[in-house]
Amino acid sequence: QNNIDRLTYEYFRDANASFEAFKTGIYHARPEDDPGRWTTGYDFPALRAGKLRKEIFESGMPSGMYALVFNARRPVFADRRVREALIQLFNFEWVNRNLYYGAYVRTQSFFDNSELGSHGREASEHERELLAPFPGAVTPGIMTHGWQAPSGDLSGQDRENRMRAVALLRDAGFDVRNGRMTNAETGRPLSFEILVATPAEERLALTYARMAKRVGVEAAVRNVDPSQYQERRSNYQYDMIFNNWFSSLSPGNEQSFYWGSEAADVPGTRNYMGVKEPAIDAMIAAMLEARSREEFIAAVRAMDRVLLSGAYMIPLFHQPDQRLALWKKVKIPE
Repeated sequence: QNNIDRLTYEYFRDANASFEAFKTGIYHARPEDDPGRWTTGYDFPALRAGKLRKEIFESGMPSGMYALVFNARRPVFADRRVREALIQLFNFEWVNRNLYYGAYVRTQSFFDNSELGSHGREASEHERELLAPFPGAVTPGIMTHGWQAPSGDLSGQDRENRMRAVALLRDAGFDVRNGRMTNAETGRPLSFEILVATPAEERLALTYARMAKRVGVEAAVRNVDPSQYQERRSNYQYDMIFNNWFSSLSPGNEQSFYWGSEAADVPGTRNYMGVKEPAIDAMIAAMLEARSREEFIAAVRAMDRVLLSGAYMIPLFHQPDQRLALWKKVKIPE
């Protein structure tokens, strides 16, 4: 506190321009969220000369939710079994090793890394009381231990998960015809578009599209300019998008903006899934009305369980720590 005489903010065209500016000392502190750059990109003269350093810290904050989001307003994703099948097809273990240097861990809660998350925790008595008016809103497994991500095969074959996905799709009325997953009643193939805005999103989307293709699901990837992307996202004109919902230890009114039923039909909210679930609305209300920390935690965990039970997105990954590159002139208090 009060140890900086002047703080200047610089804006750059893109991530590469920003990194090049950091390398030359135009600015002096850089959080790094690109594992490839962190692993290989900092081998430049200033670092080798000891003029700057790399630090890793525990974040102490919930992970938030970075995900591939299903727009459940679209008929293709109206059936939860279809969404659950598509979740099975994402092989995190292969992606993490081959694209991200093993830097990430799988996100399994909207509040991972905190007491607010439901992963690995059985629902408390208070949670069960809150959820009692909504039978079926939480699946039995998520009620007893939280959401458990499918475990992928590092070889990339992933046979067991593909078999589970195909079983879910058949249960939802699909079957493979001429190599394409097809709706048995309408004859329409199961296909959708993933809207992306950055090269990093495009790379991951194309990887996922190849995984889906193995069971006959067609996922096209569309990269548009920032203005068109913002327009389409704000008006929910997409099948799937990437999004990152940040979390804190004190979630509040913004949760209605993220997941509330009223937000589903209002342009410009962050209810990108289009979810309208009375149980979520009730858990948000309970969270806002909580009179103790215990009541608050129970309401947030219950909301977490309902969201995960709905299979509204493919939870992706997060860094378990915070990575920071600093020029030598920047000191950190003990």
